[in-house]
Amino acid sequence: MKINLPDKLYYSIGEVSKAFDVNASLIRYWEQEFPIIKPKKNKKGNRYFTPEDIKNLKIIYHLVKEKGYTLDGARIALTTNSKISETVSMIDRLEFVKAELQKLKESLAERAE
Repeated sequence: MKINLPDKLYYSIGEVSKAFDVNASLIRYWEQEFPIIKPKKNKKGNRYFTPEDIKNLKIIYHLVKEKGYTLDGARIALTTNSKISETVSMIDRLEFVKAELQKLKESLAERAE
């Protein structure tokens, strides 16, 4: 899961849904289902997600979309498994290393030709 978001204090729901490649309605639904997601809201009701919310959304996305957990299962995993955030951050780092190695491999292949 590669999330491309610039470093900002707050992200709109449109930016978040685009980064995760899901509908904004799914992000709003997860907000209702998981109490760890608490976006700030302005007077108009627009949601603004913090980097901490993004980190929590990554964990939920990993559990639900990549691992195939049900929402109840993901909720239980979040409360019982304290190392889940470490696992997700490790996966992110490994994906980054993999992408860098693939770039290097392509670079070496071009030089060999």
